[in-house]
Amino acid sequence: MSEGNHSGVTEFLLTGFPGLHPQYRGLVSALLFLVYFLSLVGNATIIFLFAADRRLHKPMYYIILNLCMCDALFSTTTLPKIISKYWFGSGSISFLACFIQMYFVHYLSSVNSLILFLMALDRYLAICHPLTYSNALKMSTVHILSVTAWIISNAGPLMMVIRAYPLPYCASNVINHCYCDHIGITVLACTDRAPYGFPAFIMAMIFLLGPLAFIVFSYSSIIAAVLKIADSSGRMKTLSTCSTQLIIISLYYLPRCFVYLASNVGLRFSVDVRVVIIMLYSLCPPMVNPLIYCLRAQDMKESLWRQLNKRSISQKTQVSAVCS
Repeated sequence: MSEGNHSGVTEFLLTGFPGLHPQYRGLVSALLFLVYFLSLVGNATIIFLFAADRRLHKPMYYIILNLCMCDALFSTTTLPKIISKYWFGSGSISFLACFIQMYFVHYLSSVNSLILFLMALDRYLAICHPLTYSNALKMSTVHILSVTAWIISNAGPLMMVIRAYPLPYCASNVINHCYCDHIGITVLACTDRAPYGFPAFIMAMIFLLGPLAFIVFSYSSIIAAVLKIADSSGRMKTLSTCSTQLIIISLYYLPRCFVYLASNVGLRFSVDVRVVIIMLYSLCPPMVNPLIYCLRAQDMKESLWRQLNKRSISQKTQVSAVCS
């Protein structure tokens, strides 16, 4: 259906943070740009380390590689438009572009959730079934599972877009958010939202709670297995191997579960507070995750130091050659 058939709405207006005073818009745009820059640099660094160091070509780090690519794409999908709104006063987004952004927001969120499921599966097999780990989770198996995660995550977002796009949008075109998502768009439709919102909610719960259920099971099993280790130093070493992933998983799931739980028990937030919470749990993990990898994952930390030392030695050699 063409855009003109929807109504007079040909574009949407993103409010960003509705209660933000104009004098702080420059500061907010600079802060969002810093978050975007750090997210890109951090995730690009992890991708570079994986490509440059064959010692990182292990199932766990390949899963992390997928998560980094997903995080970088999500930041690129959501942040540039809201940065331009506060930087250049360009808060409008075309009808079609808004639905494209909505698709990628939900698609990449689904991919992220499934990749975190794979991270939990990796640690579960490594700690609870160490004798079968190398056979059960080969690199080829991880490749297949990762590609599958990227493919099947298309189903929900495609369904959302296909069903929401033809709706009549004849009311307000103002979206109280920093980016286009399913709820933000469909509440503007001049029709009953329930037949469209409920299936989208069910799909979101499948991709959120399905992986989360296995993650809770896997880490409960890991904790039980660790408690059986008699040596305290052995327990700490085993826990350290999965603590990095547990922190990353917590950053992704805990705020989302809090928002869903709060909305279902009747706890309501103002529009500004809701947008801030969503932006925090959407954009902080892509920025923080690479730092956690480099500080907590021993192989990743060593690889980073090797690359830095190589660059330092190379620069010293060049300086010596120039001075001699």
